[in-house]
Amino acid sequence: MAYQKPGRNKIVVPEARQALNQMKTEIANELGLSNYDAMDKGNLTARQNGYVGGYMTKRLVEQAQRSMSGTTPTR
Repeated sequence: MAYQKPGRNKIVVPEARQALNQMKTEIANELGLSNYDAMDKGNLTARQNGYVGGYMTKRLVEQAQRSMSGTTPTR
């Protein structure tokens, strides 16, 4: 696997960028990281940043599974 520089993740569907950024902010707020979009991420621990990305992935997988199964979310 080739080395990829940090911050170079490409969004496959560029139209989803705004929704992904909103999801990231919502999840950060749920984790107690208020004003996440404006804060310097370098001041956060790797664990804090990892939680945000991990929960985003978990939620995206849940949404895809619901979409595939034809069920609606219960939130």
